[in-house]
Amino acid sequence: MSPSPVELRRATVRDLEGFWRCLDAVARERRYLALVEAPPLEEAQAFLEDARARGMVQLLAVAEGEVVGWCDAIPKPYEGMRHRASLGMGLLPAYRGRGLGTRLLVGTLEGAAAQGITRVELEVFATNERAIALYERHGFAHEGRKRGARVLDGRSEDILCMARLARPEG
Repeated sequence: MSPSPVELRRATVRDLEGFWRCLDAVARERRYLALVEAPPLEEAQAFLEDARARGMVQLLAVAEGEVVGWCDAIPKPYEGMRHRASLGMGLLPAYRGRGLGTRLLVGTLEGAAAQGITRVELEVFATNERAIALYERHGFAHEGRKRGARVLDGRSEDILCMARLARPEG
């Protein structure tokens, strides 16, 4: 049985619990995110409120009313750094390999560019080859490597630092 059709849309405050459940499910895989479980719901809410106040762009993938993936770009809060945003994304396992990551990433990058973001940066585990390939296809360049940045379940992993620059208008 194939997964349900998926709608991509901007997140709203009403999506908090659905996003939180999706984040928790991906985090508990212990492979793709720095978190191994979602923070308490109240902490997630406070984080998202702060990110929204800074102009976060967050797209959700929704199937049958449930959040099955997300991609967000969160602008930096400091003077001189507001042209930068940090990217985060995740998809539930049943929805991977269907082009949703590409659609989420492209939509988020377009939304960030529309807000004047000219640098989008991310960190990705070096073992996450599919995500790295996705980022490379969309103009992200390798900028560095944090060796042994995570030790989890007896395994040491490097983190790759990547960024995508857009030309400012004018």
